Amino acid sequence: MHFAEGSLNSEYSRYIGRKTGFIILALLMLGFLILYSISKGAANIPIIEVVRALAGTAESNRFSIIVRHIRLPQVLAAIIAGGGLAIAGAVMQSILRNPLGSPFTLGISHAAAFGAAFAVMILDTGTMASSNVGAVTISHPYITTGMAFLCCLLASFFIVAVARMRGASPESMILAGVALGALFTAGTMFLQFFADDNQLAAMVFWTFGDIARASWKELAVLATVTLAATLYFLLNAWNYNAMDAGDETAKGLGVRVERVRLLGMLAASLVTAVIVSFLGIIGFVGLVCPHMVRRLIGGDNRFLLPATALVGAVLLLVSDTAARLVLSPHLLPVSIITAFMGAPVFIFLIIKGHRR
Repeated sequence: MHFAEGSLNSEYSRYIGRKTGFIILALLMLGFLILYSISKGAANIPIIEVVRALAGTAESNRFSIIVRHIRLPQVLAAIIAGGGLAIAGAVMQSILRNPLGSPFTLGISHAAAFGAAFAVMILDTGTMASSNVGAVTISHPYITTGMAFLCCLLASFFIVAVARMRGASPESMILAGVALGALFTAGTMFLQFFADDNQLAAMVFWTFGDIARASWKELAVLATVTLAATLYFLLNAWNYNAMDAGDETAKGLGVRVERVRLLGMLAASLVTAVIVSFLGIIGFVGLVCPHMVRRLIGGDNRFLLPATALVGAVLLLVSDTAARLVLSPHLLPVSIITAFMGAPVFIFLIIKGHRR
């Protein structure tokens, strides 16, 4: 009897150890990538100078300005956005019990694109201007961001409302999101058809996800919303585990399934809305990262959620660094890199899963 208990305890310790080890490894990788990403760009900075600039003891004032005011906000934005989108995708896949659940398959990104297009077209927030950054600028970025955020929230509330009418079934949420995405895409295309050259260029420019848009002011909002939602998700990890076993099983364990599902969807949608409205559309992070982590450490949400957030941060930080270096000194939108990286990885995971 004691031998059996000891064997079970040893097996459980190894089970926990593997997952904890993966999270620690992801943290170490993220720490290294932060220093590496800050050091690389049009002007390369030695890593030791990066550390000195972060500590406030840099010998060169130029290095200090580049690190503190340009690259550090961009790196932090990549970490927050990548982690937020990834954990939102993991939660959606869990509570909907659907591997296609993500902030973007539910139409939320399409709603943001429509809101930005509406602001550019109707509220005249996009202009054509020549600069060293590009030919298109958003003359009133906060109005454009506000409209994108409002449309994201409207899409989220609509999905939740439809689900509540149908008893919060996962199928109804997925179907509502797909239909809503098609509707907002049609609305965006309608606006683009009647837009002039300047407006059309501004609409397309906004849809390119760009981490560099975030300043310290936007970072404060992004961090507050993302950290609060992440804490809520982690506190509900046991509930999500129970729901993975089926609604009836979860209800038998005392989980208020409809309430947990609705609040989880609202929190995940809010995180997505804030990130997309500030930074533009960044695809595949919320879809690919949960699948990658689930295959590596399993589906226990106590470990899956923090690990997915870390992997999402790593993936977006790597993508943003690559976007800065591929055509240096020119900058590529990070959404192009995530699409090129995410699509093959996702196809590989599908093929590998099918073979199994």
